[in-house]
Amino acid sequence: MNSSQNSIPTMTTRTIARTVGALLLAAFVLYGVGNAIATGAADDSAMLTLGVSMMLANSVAVVAIGVLLVPVLHPHSPLVARIYLATRFFEATFLSVGAIALLVGSAAVNFTAYNIAMAGLGIGSLFFCAQLYRTRLVPRFLAVWGFVGYAAFAVGSLTELAGVAGAGLIGAVPGGLFEIFFAFWLIVRGFTRQPAPTRTVMASESVWP
Repeated sequence: MNSSQNSIPTMTTRTIARTVGALLLAAFVLYGVGNAIATGAADDSAMLTLGVSMMLANSVAVVAIGVLLVPVLHPHSPLVARIYLATRFFEATFLSVGAIALLVGSAAVNFTAYNIAMAGLGIGSLFFCAQLYRTRLVPRFLAVWGFVGYAAFAVGSLTELAGVAGAGLIGAVPGGLFEIFFAFWLIVRGFTRQPAPTRTVMASESVWP
C-alpha cells in the first residue's frame, strides 16, 4: 500500500487547520474578555453571568481543539494524540472550575484554577510541539517557538502558584504570542501534508511458516 494513502486527505486537514486556528483565536478572546468582565462585575449581576458564560464557552473551544487535532496527530503518534487531548480536557476542566467559582464570589479559586490549567497546558503541549518538530507538520521554527512558549507557560504558572506574584503573566507572554501566530498560520497556511509512517516488515515477520 502506498504510504500516502494513510495520510489524512488534503481537504480534511485544511478544514481542520482553519477550524483549529479560528478556535484558538476565539478561545483567546472568550477567556480574556470573559474573565475581565466576570472579575470586575458585581455579585449576582447580568455582567457576571455573561463573563462566566464566555469563560465556559472558552472551555468548550479548548476541548474542541484537542478533539480536532487527534486525527492529525494520531497517524504519527497515537500516544501524543492522546496526551494532547487529555491536556486540553485538563485545561478546560480547571478553567471551568475557576469560572464557576466566580459565581460564588471566589476569585482566589479562579486564580488558582487558572494557573493549574496553564501549568497543565504548558507541560502537556511540550509533547505536541515536539511532534510538530519531528513531523514537520508546520515549520520547525514554529514548533520550537511553541515548545519554548509552553515551557514558559508551565514554569510561570507553577512559580505563580508557589507565591511569586506576576510570574504567570510574564511566562504567558511567549506562549500567548505563539498561540496567536500559530492560529493565523493554520488559517492561512494550514498543516504541511505529511504521509503517516509505515510499519516496516522485518524478516522474522515474513509470510513463510
